[in-house]
Amino acid sequence: MTVTDTARRRPLITLLVVCQSTIGLIFGGIGLFLPLIRTDLGLSFTEAGTLAAASNLTYALMQVPSGYLADRFTPRRLFLIGLLGLNVLSALFAVLDTYPLLLIDQALAGFFRALVFTPGMLLMTQLFPPGRRATAMGLYVVGGFSSNVLLSAVGPLLVGPLGWRLLFLLFSGFGLLALVLYRFLAGAAPRREPGDPVRFADLPGLIRQRIIQLTGVIQFTRLAVAQGFTFWLPTYLVVDRGQSLATAGLVAALASAISAPVNYLGGYLSDRINRPLLVIGGSLTVLTVGLTLLTYVPGMLGVLGVVALISMAIQVYFGPLFALPLQVLGSGNAGLISGFGNFCANLGSFALVYALGAVKDATGSFRAGFLSLAVLCVVALIATRLTRPLLRRAG
Repeated sequence: MTVTDTARRRPLITLLVVCQSTIGLIFGGIGLFLPLIRTDLGLSFTEAGTLAAASNLTYALMQVPSGYLADRFTPRRLFLIGLLGLNVLSALFAVLDTYPLLLIDQALAGFFRALVFTPGMLLMTQLFPPGRRATAMGLYVVGGFSSNVLLSAVGPLLVGPLGWRLLFLLFSGFGLLALVLYRFLAGAAPRREPGDPVRFADLPGLIRQRIIQLTGVIQFTRLAVAQGFTFWLPTYLVVDRGQSLATAGLVAALASAISAPVNYLGGYLSDRINRPLLVIGGSLTVLTVGLTLLTYVPGMLGVLGVVALISMAIQVYFGPLFALPLQVLGSGNAGLISGFGNFCANLGSFALVYALGAVKDATGSFRAGFLSLAVLCVVALIATRLTRPLLRRAG
């Protein structure tokens, strides 16, 4: 489908965002309802953290294969297979009642989620002109944040009468419905245009590129901060700050409500002014300050202010960061490049989501964990500064 096919373009964009939002409901639900899930199943903080870590590990390991397959074949088939598997596993999560089975379920969920992310992002960028690549990438993940707003605001009210298990079944049903609607509207997958096939052997050469290495460091930090903060925020508010689950949900809803529009605006601004490093560096600076202050500010008003500050920057540089290596190297291996970037990002998510739970068990506080995220932001700022001459040469 061409960009000029406006009759189908807008509905497809909307459905891609909706499909992405179903992933936000599933994984946002695990984070929001984690205090209840942990109590029902008798899990330690470390075990609870491994539920997310197992998913993130397989998700990370599948990023490069997923990007390669999306380059080698059309991405639509991978996207639909991933959505189907992910929503079926979400339904199983609702009925399983032992830690080992839940761990296996989440590990498989990470596999199928990887088939959704990079192919879906490529499907979205195909619907926009090349000069609006960062805008398209930023818009793609808006669905996840938007669904988290609804989930965090309404979820605590529904979990009492319905229970977290029934809510996960409802999430799965909604996801399967979105999948069917997208398949119906998108029609059959187009044939891949002839040309030189992408080879997996190209990956080592790409990794040796300095821009790939530096953006890999920033990607590691990006998702380590985003997932570490988002996943543990409700538990931090309930356990360390003594708030109710309903209050924690409202704070999480506030965070997502702020993140959703600024995520899109970050990509739009980067494309508009053609200064992606300004957006990336500014975001990382704000995150460094916010994460440093989070556990020190007194009272809930102070916490709300810091959460709002972090939420403004936590994913605003998503689009510019994914577009940056493509701006330097071109889009010939877009799936492989994006897949490797997201592989680095999910290594960070895997490591830090687990680490924050382990640190909480060891120290009785989330402070050391959140401060470690601030340190990572400083490292990513240094990497951002080092990419400047590479981008200047590409321009």
